[in-house]
Amino acid sequence: MAVPAGVDLAETYVELSYVDAGRERRRRPLLDCVTARFEDVAPVRRFRWSRGERHFPGWYWASTTGQHVGFESWLERDRLILLDFDPEVVGIASQPFWLHWHDGERERRHAPDYFVRHADGSAVVVDVRADGRIEPKDAEAFEVTRLVCAQVGWGFERVGEPGAVLLANARWLSRYRHPRCLRGSEAERLREVFAAPGPLMAGVDAAGDRLATLPALFHLLWLQELTAKEMAAELLGPSTIVGMASDGVR
Repeated sequence: MAVPAGVDLAETYVELSYVDAGRERRRRPLLDCVTARFEDVAPVRRFRWSRGERHFPGWYWASTTGQHVGFESWLERDRLILLDFDPEVVGIASQPFWLHWHDGERERRHAPDYFVRHADGSAVVVDVRADGRIEPKDAEAFEVTRLVCAQVGWGFERVGEPGAVLLANARWLSRYRHPRCLRGSEAERLREVFAAPGPLMAGVDAAGDRLATLPALFHLLWLQELTAKEMAAELLGPSTIVGMASDGVR
């Protein structure tokens, strides 16, 4: 990859290639892409699978965006659920771009797993890889990604396996993430009941019929309008203390 004249080689020169809104492939210098909305781009490579392969790609419907977001492994899928569960996240794109750079011997490229936009406008690039599965070439790619993200004011995170309890709770609540689970009258009764924190099932029974009320409760917990105490340490259950998020129940 040729480095343009006048570029300061004190920092790694990187170009991005991505698929724009018109489904055209573009390749531009990193510093020209600072304000691009990569949370809205299409993936730069397809999510394919075939019989006998060990990885598990697929598509996850994200309530944050109302769109399907791709993943290439169960570990990526789990991280995607947690991103979707995070109330500060307002945009998620998978495989948003290729990063291109030269390592002194040959051109390299790396496609980060996710581009995440937060409610405050900040952006984070996320790579998902288990701690025990990072090869030297992977570590180099992650370090380059971290450095170039810092150049443009993006955060970077390389994440591995999430906490088992928090993930289990988020996966359960994700089953109720679709807005159809929220019915106006039941949601309002639940807000009234849990205005004072109390046990989950006792509050559901006080709000109405369990079969009708539980989906609404789980949806409000997914939205984190209601919160459950010790979500990262204890599995949700009948005695879990639930309250309004504004009350600081965690």
